[in-house]
Amino acid sequence: MEKIKLELYTDYLICNNGFATATGLSAMMEGDISHDQMTRFLASKAFTSKDLWGQVKATVRQIEQEDDCLIFDDTIQEKAWTDENEIMCWHFDHCKGRSVKGINLLNALYYSGEVSIPVAFEVVRKPYQFSDVKTRKVKRASEFTKNELMREMIATSVANAIKFRYVLTDSWFASKENFEFILKKDKHFISALKDNRLVALTEDDKKEGRFVRISQLELADQQAVRGWMKGFPHEVLFVRRVFTNKDGSIGLLNLVCSDLACNGEQAATIYQKRWKVEEFHKSLKSNAGLAKSPTRTVTTQNNPVFMSIYAMFKLECLKIKHKANHFALRTKLFIKANQIAYEELQKLLAA
Repeated sequence: MEKIKLELYTDYLICNNGFATATGLSAMMEGDISHDQMTRFLASKAFTSKDLWGQVKATVRQIEQEDDCLIFDDTIQEKAWTDENEIMCWHFDHCKGRSVKGINLLNALYYSGEVSIPVAFEVVRKPYQFSDVKTRKVKRASEFTKNELMREMIATSVANAIKFRYVLTDSWFASKENFEFILKKDKHFISALKDNRLVALTEDDKKEGRFVRISQLELADQQAVRGWMKGFPHEVLFVRRVFTNKDGSIGLLNLVCSDLACNGEQAATIYQKRWKVEEFHKSLKSNAGLAKSPTRTVTTQNNPVFMSIYAMFKLECLKIKHKANHFALRTKLFIKANQIAYEELQKLLAA
């Protein structure tokens, strides 16, 4: 019965275009399942990455290949008017350049061929409260950092025997601890680096402490050079990407790759796959009802997040089957819903 409710609720998220409520689901099913039944289901236990893996494992096993990628990134779903708790709290949003109140979600996206499957997730929790000495305001703190959560998710993915070769991240996760952890798991990393990261291109420069900012390296687009990052003992590959922005300005992206068998073009091509997690987060918010459930407790706020991620997996399976992207699939559903609504309206007018 729990599996039935899981499938029913996630189907409801895909079909729904407003707030996702147990009452709304019950109405859609014409009372075949009561809103109390769904409310109890959503509050019964906290769904975790282990539950997600149980749902997606069979599909991953069908598509996985040794050279695939595991992509990490976090996203914030703002919910300014919801009461604060350990998961519905303040987080710094780098896109907006300020703190916002909402849910901070870290995802591990497995990318193979043209298929993106979420294999792990963590809702960032801040259970500890303290008083800021300067502002005297009450703030919250996490027990674990997002970097620690990512390392735990990598370890879990390895333990689950998921086949992948590369871990792709943005500059937020480009820490020495993360890089060393990935190498110890016999995997490679390709990550963006901030412009002020210090690097040396020769062993003599490294030994003498003659490091320069990576932004000072004169590299062409997709050109790669070997070198060392300050504080990191392993030789790596530095790759420069050059972009033309919409306003005509030139943008630079510096990459680091631990796989010395790659050339610049190969490393840049692999890293380009990291954009799939951005597409995933956009669709998660637009097509799977992320944070559209007006719930108030920690468990009933956590579980709709899990449901939304699982709904994304179902949309990805539909994408493969029908060769249409998530937005096209949802548009098809809404057109059909409008057609049915129009027919019902004509009946009412005729009566």
